[in-house]
Amino acid sequence: MSDHSSAADWRAAMEAFFHAYKTFTAKPDEMLARRGLARVHHRILFFVAHYPGLSVKDLLASLGVTKQAINIPLRQLIEMGLVATEAADHDKRVKRLTLTPEGKKLEEALHREQARLLTQAFGEAGSSATEGWLAVNSILMRAGG
Repeated sequence: MSDHSSAADWRAAMEAFFHAYKTFTAKPDEMLARRGLARVHHRILFFVAHYPGLSVKDLLASLGVTKQAINIPLRQLIEMGLVATEAADHDKRVKRLTLTPEGKKLEEALHREQARLLTQAFGEAGSSATEGWLAVNSILMRAGG
């Protein structure tokens, strides 16, 4: 799309994005639903897996949500034995989050499914398209704060 793309081009891009996201999240959503979990739980698992020892405060910042919004889903993951908490050495009031072995197993299964889709798409699209996709998503991520 050039700088002079039509409104129809932008709508087509948005439609493709919506459908791609639906495909990207469909199988993980199904896997989570079997456990009574939802996409918010997936986001928590993803960030705790990527940043072991993440504090609850840092998780809130990464997700861009309030403590109130994350309280119930995080508590559910802890109660289900998927996430563990430990007091930080420097301040016992700070909770550090890690995945339990069962949490790692679930997060890895979710990750594998999404990585499979991205591997297939990147392979078909080629390196320049992949670089463009990464650039666009990085810009959107920065725009979101």
